[in-house]
Amino acid sequence: MSGDELAGGRGVLPAFPMSRDCPYHPPAGYARLAEQGPLSRVRLYDGRQVWVVTGHAETRSLLVDPRLSSDRSRPDFPVLVPRMAAARLTALVGMDPPEHDVQRRMLIGSFTVRRVNGLRPSIRRIVDERIDAVLAKSGSRPVDLVREFALPVPSTVICELLGVPYEDHEFFEEQTRRMLLATGTADQAAAASAALVAYFDRLTDAKLRGSESRARKGGLLDELAEDRVRTGELSRADLSAIAMFLLVAGHETTANMIGLSILTLLEHPAELARLREDPALLPGAVEELLRFLSVADELQRVAAADIEVGGVLIREGEGVYLPNAAANRSAEVFPDPDVLDVGRDARRHLAFGYGVHQCIGQNLARAEVEIALGRLITRIPTLRLAAPVEELGVKAGGSVQGVRRLPVDW
Repeated sequence: MSGDELAGGRGVLPAFPMSRDCPYHPPAGYARLAEQGPLSRVRLYDGRQVWVVTGHAETRSLLVDPRLSSDRSRPDFPVLVPRMAAARLTALVGMDPPEHDVQRRMLIGSFTVRRVNGLRPSIRRIVDERIDAVLAKSGSRPVDLVREFALPVPSTVICELLGVPYEDHEFFEEQTRRMLLATGTADQAAAASAALVAYFDRLTDAKLRGSESRARKGGLLDELAEDRVRTGELSRADLSAIAMFLLVAGHETTANMIGLSILTLLEHPAELARLREDPALLPGAVEELLRFLSVADELQRVAAADIEVGGVLIREGEGVYLPNAAANRSAEVFPDPDVLDVGRDARRHLAFGYGVHQCIGQNLARAEVEIALGRLITRIPTLRLAAPVEELGVKAGGSVQGVRRLPVDW
């Protein structure tokens, strides 16, 4: 048998990652994998065989299992696409305890529900400013809401939170795109990563010298530079790595979530009408959209020891992928899982992961999506899609899921 075949002659293993045909539905291949059981074998671009977990219960169990490692510096850590090995997003998401726990404790206070609630007036101001800008383009419709709304809102919010100059947003958005583009090369990702590291090195240096006049003072990076770097608790290199991770994660995933949520609601007019008639449904609708869309899909780990789960033995050193888009469509947990229901109790979704690596920015993301959707459907009630869904450009598997453009009219 070749490396692409299962022992026992079950045939050629399916390739992974898988891409979506429809931007708001998981790849069709996920359902076929789930038919085989909660765990299945797949092959990566380099021929390596890894496990994919599609069961909800098995995914939750494994995400809290300390025998699964997130340490991206391990030589046996699975690489989903070539550029992943070169994109140096290792802070928090690419670390194991206890190092992970030390960094998380430094940051968690800035992302609590209470702290995020205090940011809501600023988020609403930013959202309304972007809607004003969209409405100002009435004479040049259709307007691309990805470019004019979904991306600028979280970019502005995370810049203000971190204390990063927003006038640099085109630079870091482009570098992020180069790092995370599934079809990009390792060289492109490495160059983009190096550019961002150099940028944050300069910004950190300026903050430590007190000469950073362009950044908003009082941001999280200022706090970390003053309270952690000056005391020797955090190195400058670690601060730059944390800053890069928070900036990239803080705008890329939320931008895709906002854009894809708008598209999904426009494609489900009855659910959109329910939200307009009863705005109190909006917080729960955000949870349902998080479940339904699962934009940050393929969580990756490597087994640091043998693990038995779902009747399958994962051996030490084997790669494991946990696509939450599969777990979030479990009929055992969510009745009629392929139906969007803004009144559903979707709180058991795994869109933010689970366990010690659960997304640190989840409260901020929820607030941004809720405010962005609520203000948009209120202020532009006649919003409609201005191009067929199949022409919007679905992002390939192995990247944050979303559409490349979202032309709308009203």
